[in-house]
Amino acid sequence: MRPQWFLVASRAIVLSAAILFAQINLGQVEGKTCQNNCPAPPLQFVPGQKIKVQVVNRAANQVQIEKVFGTNPAVLNPGQQIEFARGGSSDPNLSIVFWDVTALAIKTRISKPKPDLLRIELQSEWRYPPGDRSVYIRNDGRVEVF
Repeated sequence: MRPQWFLVASRAIVLSAAILFAQINLGQVEGKTCQNNCPAPPLQFVPGQKIKVQVVNRAANQVQIEKVFGTNPAVLNPGQQIEFARGGSSDPNLSIVFWDVTALAIKTRISKPKPDLLRIELQSEWRYPPGDRSVYIRNDGRVEVF
């Protein structure tokens, strides 16, 4: 008959080996790179930089758009665009909300074609809401879609 300490030590060794083996297997999974499926880096501007924000309606329907705390809702027909200025110390944040007049969901595609231009393209999403509803430019320069 084996002593009690031997059974405890054996169990500890087996448990340690199982944890080590699990960590090695997890390391193999986590060690892979994203290769061609890497997410795009987030869009960002220099904090306080003066930029133009261009909103283009590529949706099939009219879209209403509003610069929060700055404009009343404006109607954009398919293919139309509108521009807003943003920047400086007096205008650090910018929120733009939008909605399809027929209540379809909208998909937003944002890009930075020039260092001082943010382009927001609104597209029909052909499914029920919510979809994307707003774009927010933070005072630290980061651009987020909600």
